[in-house]
Amino acid sequence: MTDAAVRGGLVRRLPYLLPLALFIALAGYFWIGLGKDPHAVPSPLIDKPVSEFILAPLEGRDRGFTSADLIGQVSLVNVFGSWCVACRIEHPFLVTLKREGVVPVFGIDWREKDRQAGPRWLAEHGDPYTLVGDDPESRAAIAFGVTGAPETFVVDARGIIRYKHVGPVTADVWEDTLGPIVRRLQAEK
Repeated sequence: MTDAAVRGGLVRRLPYLLPLALFIALAGYFWIGLGKDPHAVPSPLIDKPVSEFILAPLEGRDRGFTSADLIGQVSLVNVFGSWCVACRIEHPFLVTLKREGVVPVFGIDWREKDRQAGPRWLAEHGDPYTLVGDDPESRAAIAFGVTGAPETFVVDARGIIRYKHVGPVTADVWEDTLGPIVRRLQAEK
């Protein structure tokens, strides 16, 4: 067979080989993606200080929540909303954390259209927060790089974000992930 014949055969097969190669590349990409944890959302803010923010208090409260409140103690920052279905799942566990005094939990009431909704929700379900701020325009949410609710951040005593958890905080999430991080940071203090 001559070189020209071989090249001619490849040229005729090229329209069939390109889609096959593309299919193999996409299948490999999706196969790798199946092994990743969908709750592990990388954040470029990990190991960076929390950007400064000042949130107004919720209706009926004297004090809001600021980035300065995070200095001096390891803490959790929980982003929630009365409209958030998954927030209802985690809320009883957050109340338990407050009752046990394990770690201060600060709240960001995010994107409430009705300014009374957050205070009503906390009055009805219990208030697990050391301080909570109203964030209807996402000022603090932007400082944390929030993509949705609920999200919970571990912040060290210097105000540096150490971990981001997407989804409800449950007893299992606490025991397997958040609790060990909090205890390690508290021991370093």
